[in-house]
Amino acid sequence: MYNGGSAGLTYWSPNVNIFRDPRWGRGQETPGEDPVLAGTYAAYYVKGLQGNDGDRLKVAACCKHFTAYDLDNWNGVDRFHFNAQVSKQDIEDTFDVPFKMCVQDGNVASVMCSYNEVNGVPTCADPNLLRNTVRGQWKLDGYIVSDCDSVGVFYNTQHYTTTPEQAAADAIKAGLDLDCGPFLAQHSEDAVKQGLLNEVDINNALVNTLRVQMRLGMFDGEPSVQPFGKLGPKDVCTPSNQELALEAARQGIVLLKNSGVSLPLSHRRHRTVAVIGPNSDATVSMIGNYAGVACGYTSPLQGIGSYVKTIHQLGCANVACRDDKLFSAAIDAARQADATVLVMGLDQSIEAEFRDRTGLLLPGRQQELVSKVAKASKGPTVLVLMSGGPIDVSFAKNDPRIGAILWAGYPGQAGGAAIADVLYGTTNPGGKLPMTWYPQDYVSNLAMTDMAMRSSQHRNYPGRTYRFYKGPVVYPFGHGLSYTNFVHTIVNAPHVVTVPLDGHRRSGNATVLGKAIKVNHARCNKLSVGLQVNVKNTGSKDGTHTMLVFSTPPAGHWAPSKQLVAFAKVYVPARSEQQVGISIHVCKFLSVVDRSGVRRIPIGLHRIHIGDVKHSVSLEAATLGVIKS
Repeated sequence: MYNGGSAGLTYWSPNVNIFRDPRWGRGQETPGEDPVLAGTYAAYYVKGLQGNDGDRLKVAACCKHFTAYDLDNWNGVDRFHFNAQVSKQDIEDTFDVPFKMCVQDGNVASVMCSYNEVNGVPTCADPNLLRNTVRGQWKLDGYIVSDCDSVGVFYNTQHYTTTPEQAAADAIKAGLDLDCGPFLAQHSEDAVKQGLLNEVDINNALVNTLRVQMRLGMFDGEPSVQPFGKLGPKDVCTPSNQELALEAARQGIVLLKNSGVSLPLSHRRHRTVAVIGPNSDATVSMIGNYAGVACGYTSPLQGIGSYVKTIHQLGCANVACRDDKLFSAAIDAARQADATVLVMGLDQSIEAEFRDRTGLLLPGRQQELVSKVAKASKGPTVLVLMSGGPIDVSFAKNDPRIGAILWAGYPGQAGGAAIADVLYGTTNPGGKLPMTWYPQDYVSNLAMTDMAMRSSQHRNYPGRTYRFYKGPVVYPFGHGLSYTNFVHTIVNAPHVVTVPLDGHRRSGNATVLGKAIKVNHARCNKLSVGLQVNVKNTGSKDGTHTMLVFSTPPAGHWAPSKQLVAFAKVYVPARSEQQVGISIHVCKFLSVVDRSGVRRIPIGLHRIHIGDVKHSVSLEAATLGVIKS
């Protein structure tokens, strides 16, 4: 298809960096704060793009930005100058997990190295990261590309080398195959002439890039006779594609609060709805960043207007909401209507690439507008939030006049229709938060530049993400309500699982050091914990339930307090039940990482949590004897 002749078949997507700090401007592009979630998303996203025709690629995907890249421009530190100081433990345990799953489970065609340095070395010049890890250990079948101009950045901005030729040589020898930008084109030939680079290094990089072009069919002759050669503009805005955009938006909406069953709204009781807020008639801002051209937009105002009569007032001229000039008209609208929907939040002027947030509260005077409108509203008041990152809406959570809160993210072209479908109960919400929503206090003394994941009492450091932070939250990771109730019952699960060791390892050596087996000393192949779980819908509405399975490892200094080990989505009609099978790979998901960055399986009691249900599995080591022929 080549985008009508104006683009290639390589897409530098998805962004699978961990949403480590809630202020990160690009957190909106990522799957959230959990490494297993991000890695699972990466693998499926890549498979969806690349197709399933063996070695042949539909398009080439790219997992980016490798690694520990999650700061854009905060407090005078930008991504071009940032040296991320990261422990081996956090690299292995958190930052690299999605990339490893992307390469090994998704078989991605490329990986992009990032702008930042990690422990003093630019990622695009680090052979340990590129050649040894991505290509060596993980066996990348594809090419490694720089983020745009990052070779130029590490020469011109980070001053990592004294000459441009040395920079080109360092990048290529580290394992970089392709430069997004002109730097390698300008300086690689001179690097060879100066003896800094061999022609064989250039050839290796060319092999990796040309092979992906071959897998894309670029050397197979006339494109129109190839498997996807008949695709064109007619295939873009098809009814099925537009329905998919709507369904994705519906599934992505999270119901955060619903007191006294404020939602769903009723056609009979709520005949006129006041639709208020700077995002109430949003269109382009609904698609966030890195988006194509939408087929058409349905704003929240249009979506709600397809159900009932609306009274529309912006309340704030834009999301910055710097004054109260439009407040009184919005308050009057709320007094007249049977229900009020406030569509508030953020957009790319607040959080974006190269723009990290300064805090977690609603911008400007948005909070004041919400509280005044809720006070005046004669019917139920619903707060709808658009944002990529979390917002401290404690005031609304605790305000009895605000009956319900929805988070829509940046819901895409059909976002307004999806919001209206949830407000009126046509869709029963089933979304869960992919990141912790922290109070503003959390970030008040927390430097974005501090990369440590684990909390530290002596440093007065709170830790990051639900895995390591134990303080107060506005809404926890995985939170999300429904218009019905789901109850879990574990039908079948083992109590003891034996971990077989390689026969050449005796349990007396460091293998079972501190009662934790090195993963590479265990026979991991098909070692998994299988659970059968009944999910019962005890309410009166059909619904889709997202079942999250967490594990708490045996107590230890290395382990997270809990970690996501599996998740499944299941549709359950009202007053019926469905059985769900879950398989937890022991080496991948029940392991923890020690301070040296070594992944180990803790021996002892692992507690599995699914909602309110808990189940304990004891992992035991078993040394296999050496078989002599």
